[in-house]
Amino acid sequence: MAASPFAWIDEQAEHRRRAGLVRTLRPRPADSPLLDLASNDYLGLARHPEITEAAAEAARRWGGGATGSRLVTGTTELHGELERELADFCGFESALVFSSGYAANLAAVTALAPHGSLIVSDAGNHASLIDGCRLARGTTQVVAHGDPDAVRKALGTHEGPAVVVSDTVFSVDGDAAPLAGLAAACREYGAGLVVDDAHGLGVLGEGGRGAAEASGLAGAPDVVVTVTLSKSLGSQGGAVLGPAAVIDHLVNAARTFIFDTGLAPAAAGAALAALRLLRREPERAARARRVAGTLHTRLTAEGLEAVRPDAAVVSVRAPSPERAVAWAAGCREAGLAVGCFRPPSVPDGVSRLRLTARADLTEGQIEHAVRVISRTR
Repeated sequence: MAASPFAWIDEQAEHRRRAGLVRTLRPRPADSPLLDLASNDYLGLARHPEITEAAAEAARRWGGGATGSRLVTGTTELHGELERELADFCGFESALVFSSGYAANLAAVTALAPHGSLIVSDAGNHASLIDGCRLARGTTQVVAHGDPDAVRKALGTHEGPAVVVSDTVFSVDGDAAPLAGLAAACREYGAGLVVDDAHGLGVLGEGGRGAAEASGLAGAPDVVVTVTLSKSLGSQGGAVLGPAAVIDHLVNAARTFIFDTGLAPAAAGAALAALRLLRREPERAARARRVAGTLHTRLTAEGLEAVRPDAAVVSVRAPSPERAVAWAAGCREAGLAVGCFRPPSVPDGVSRLRLTARADLTEGQIEHAVRVISRTR
């Protein structure tokens, strides 16, 4: 009998086991007793009754699924309403909603980097941006993290269309990209700027309008922003924001829009309700940033190596992948859920605990989290 064509999988599994990099699924109960500092629910809206009721009402009215791609039957009035309000809130001319933030990033990068173009990509970019670069027909050049001068150098080697691609807030350490510097470099060479604001929307800018608004780039004709609806807005899905001509181009050229089933109505309804709630309660954004700063101050006071947050992600470095896993497990046993980031999820190879600074955390919960993290290290 011939050897299994998938025998190589066993070798890779053993390699991961020896390196301490095995990942497993851990379903959570509907009502977890753990204090949650692991999710990306920055504003504490995922379980807000107004948001969950909006999701249920959308499902009752429009059905459990979108039933088809956006260009066939997958677009509802709800999708259009969400797109208009997202664009208005963030200060852009137009918006297009996708089934996930990952799909939105693939769409933006691949559709805006045709054959003969140059993509300049930050070394710390999220996997979805990296995959977009790999799938695009343009040539990609990876540059040093957060370095506008490295971007200038890369752009100076190319004649023709070019885009610079970056996260606004990097998901591993929570540090912010130098957006003003990147925009200046792009404008020197006539390049477009495409930024992923997954961790900025709802946290940065006036009332949570995002990193582009905070940097004075919202609505600029040479700037395109992608967002996710699954973090601050407590729902699911993604969107691309930018000039109307760019959005029209994506409708006609983005494969993850054309060939993917539309975002489920329940998710669209929940995201729209969350956006409207954030308009009414803009202080949630500032609160999330304050909680992040407090966590960082208290963790470093305990002698831990925590990276100063620019938004709502607080990263605490661990000595090894194995220690990171054990540390996270110890936190869980003590009633605290934290993220555990290890290679290959971290570009620098340094394992971390990743904490979410939620706007709805109380002073007592912050104190408890710091105490557990310090005692279980």
